Amino acid sequence: MRRSSRSTLLAAGLVLALGAGPLAAPAFAAAAPAFASPAPAFAAADRTATAPGEAPGRTVTGPDTEALSAALAGLPDHDATAALIRVGGDGTWRGTAGVRDVRSGAPALANARFRAGSVTKVVTAALVLQLAAEGRIDLDGTVQRYLPGLLTKDFGPVTVRELLNYTSGLKPGASLGDTVETGYPHRFETLTPRQVVASSVAQGPAYAPGTHQEYGNIHYTVLGMLVEKVTGDSYAHQAAVRIFRPLGMRDSSFPAGADPRIHGPHNRGYDWIDGKLVDVTDWNMSDRFAAGDLISTTADLERLLVGLFRGRVVPEPQLKEMFTVPDVPGARYGAGLERFELNGKVIWGKTGSRPGYVTAIAATRDLSRTLVMSVDSTDAKGSGQEAAVARFGFPAFNR
Repeated sequence: MRRSSRSTLLAAGLVLALGAGPLAAPAFAAAAPAFASPAPAFAAADRTATAPGEAPGRTVTGPDTEALSAALAGLPDHDATAALIRVGGDGTWRGTAGVRDVRSGAPALANARFRAGSVTKVVTAALVLQLAAEGRIDLDGTVQRYLPGLLTKDFGPVTVRELLNYTSGLKPGASLGDTVETGYPHRFETLTPRQVVASSVAQGPAYAPGTHQEYGNIHYTVLGMLVEKVTGDSYAHQAAVRIFRPLGMRDSSFPAGADPRIHGPHNRGYDWIDGKLVDVTDWNMSDRFAAGDLISTTADLERLLVGLFRGRVVPEPQLKEMFTVPDVPGARYGAGLERFELNGKVIWGKTGSRPGYVTAIAATRDLSRTLVMSVDSTDAKGSGQEAAVARFGFPAFNR
């Protein structure tokens, strides 16, 4: 994890300084008022046991509050302008630090909406598995059956399950830029999901379906198209009526078409581009579709995480698909969720990133520890995602 000094303001604009020396001032801030880094806002980490079956007064150990507090200390810095953390399970903890925007230095909003990136895939997987539970989708059914003409004759049968667990053999589709730097000039342009899939199909298969796991957006872009074909409805509306409304996720939505804005309260997202800190909040994400277009809050994603693990979103036996890693070399993903081990704990979760924002949801299978975090990372599409998860997320599972 990189260590950064507190941000300082120069007369010509905001400059975030590292020990190696100052970097260039943001292009959008010719002059800005000085601000002090707001003190992180915290909530209690340990609780007194009161649940049925627990002995009154017994202390339940919570997360590593010192490590979590240390992670938030000093924000904003070179690597992040804000962070929102919610830890639950046996002991709860809430932390918010940083700024809403670097112009004003106003404190970050704890209830801020943000781009959740690939956490969207958890919603998509849940929709598909619901439809499977209803008998409207057969997980062993093929893309060729449900979406005739989408794949060429170069492709062997690709099943819905293989899309869910990233073993379909589809290659990545077109994008408007593989990095924030290359994508920024095209941020208000539109690339439709069908165009993305067509560009993937034109390349032919990467490998025989079911023989290799290769994480990527393309699998879930096709699944979003599948949801729309089977239901005769938009993906966004199906997510709202099947998941968001039943779980009380009132602040979760998808952009309307090419709308580049985050509506409602939100913290601005930034990225370093050519040595300058640039506001990248407004961005047309329509090409991400069912693979990464979700806008949400930490409270809503906690509702999704808990509801999902408790079987309130996807019924058994379909829920098992989310916790089943395919038997292929190096596989670590089930249907939408990734399995990893940390400090002796098996954890299931999903990370996501969009320019300016890194998101993660994670939990032990029994929900004894849960984590939802959103970090306004200044390198979200680069090494910033891994660094943000290590800095702000791992401490939740220290003990």
